[in-house]
Amino acid sequence: MANAGAVRRNFRFNGGAFGEDRLKREILRARPLCQYINVKTVLCELCRLLAVVDLAGLRSLGLAMITLLGIRQQQLLTLLLENKEGLTVEDLSKGLGITDNAVRQHLTALERDGIVVKGETQSTGGRPEQLFGLTAAGHELFPRHYSWFAELLISSLVEEHGTEALRERLEGMGKAVGRQVGTRLAGVKDRAERIRALSGIMRELGYQSGSVDPANEKLPAIEATNCVFHSLAQRYPEVCYFDLAFMSEIVGRDAIHDECMVRGGSVCRFKFKERP
Repeated sequence: MANAGAVRRNFRFNGGAFGEDRLKREILRARPLCQYINVKTVLCELCRLLAVVDLAGLRSLGLAMITLLGIRQQQLLTLLLENKEGLTVEDLSKGLGITDNAVRQHLTALERDGIVVKGETQSTGGRPEQLFGLTAAGHELFPRHYSWFAELLISSLVEEHGTEALRERLEGMGKAVGRQVGTRLAGVKDRAERIRALSGIMRELGYQSGSVDPANEKLPAIEATNCVFHSLAQRYPEVCYFDLAFMSEIVGRDAIHDECMVRGGSVCRFKFKERP
């Protein structure tokens, strides 16, 4: 199991801010995936059910995202978590036992990363004092158990309705998300270009994906070295039908799982065939 120090190094953590731009976009913003790609209703449901926003797998290591921050910033955020109405610089200074200037430096970094936000001002009888609070992304730094809850939901569906019902549900969700995401490619008619664009969309969702040109194939394939549903798919292989339906809907051709990491492959490779 990886330790927190190794995870910090992998993410190039530096000075209380994440150096990796993508990590900022997809984890630290208040709406990390769904609204990042302008998809709301259906994909939000998917995030809840299948743990798309499992925060880069860190929680599967038993780590909360807050552990990537320095101890002082962890303490500052914990104070804000415990005081939902917000705290002033002076409040934080007293609570942390550090100077006002040191608090302001931490707040500047945390505001920049979308973790802390200015709230209301507090009347003191003199000059109003600014209150600070956590953003939605700030709350998400504390422990969450999306994967566990997603597994409970899927297990309940299987127990009540069977694996075929799970497959149908996931295929329906995949098609619905594909229709929404597909609006971004409304002007792209060429199938090969749609596949290449889909590979980029999948990267936005957390897949490490790219398009390849297999020999003797008319259309490109997509290869992914990371599956955002991997732990769920190991227990419930039907989860893969979401991917297949999602990609088929966007490309307009049936997606085939040519190679699958859950079944022992080194990558997940998706090919596309003509529909009868």
